[in-house]
Amino acid sequence: MKKTLNLILLALLLGSVVTTPALAQTPTPVIQPEVERRNIRIPKINVDDIEIGLYGGILSVQDFGANSVSQVRVAYHLTEDFFIEGTFAHSTVSDDSFRSLGIPIFTQPDTSLDYYHLSVGYNLFPGEIFFGKDWAMTSAVYLIAGAGNVKFNNENNTAFNFGIGIRVLPKDCLAIRVEMR
Repeated sequence: MKKTLNLILLALLLGSVVTTPALAQTPTPVIQPEVERRNIRIPKINVDDIEIGLYGGILSVQDFGANSVSQVRVAYHLTEDFFIEGTFAHSTVSDDSFRSLGIPIFTQPDTSLDYYHLSVGYNLFPGEIFFGKDWAMTSAVYLIAGAGNVKFNNENNTAFNFGIGIRVLPKDCLAIRVEMR
């Protein structure tokens, strides 16, 4: 009898626990949220975008120092992640350090160095860069590698390039790139 009474009390206790949430009412919030949604346009490098750019930098040639270089670059974005790029560059190289020792390397004190290459790039980390709390720009860290030709001292040589860079788009029509190859 005691066992039966315990089972009945246990059943009533479990029954009251199970039905308690069903009887609970959800309280109405004191303040009704009024969220105003705004349209946001995220700039992206479209699949069919072409980049054309002029840029300058420093070209270091072993045993001949570092000189300025100017380049023309054309890139075609195949997808959001992959792009191909063609580059033509011009620089001058001087053998002044050898001429001062009496052993000139070139027929002229300065000789031109031209190179072109075709490269394939992969956007490793596409995303945004934040400047402060209110300003964000689309960006991508990318890897790039390719092959081409170097014309130096009237000789043509095959050349390979590889490197890493970052591309920041302050506007859809402007890309700022910093890279090392």
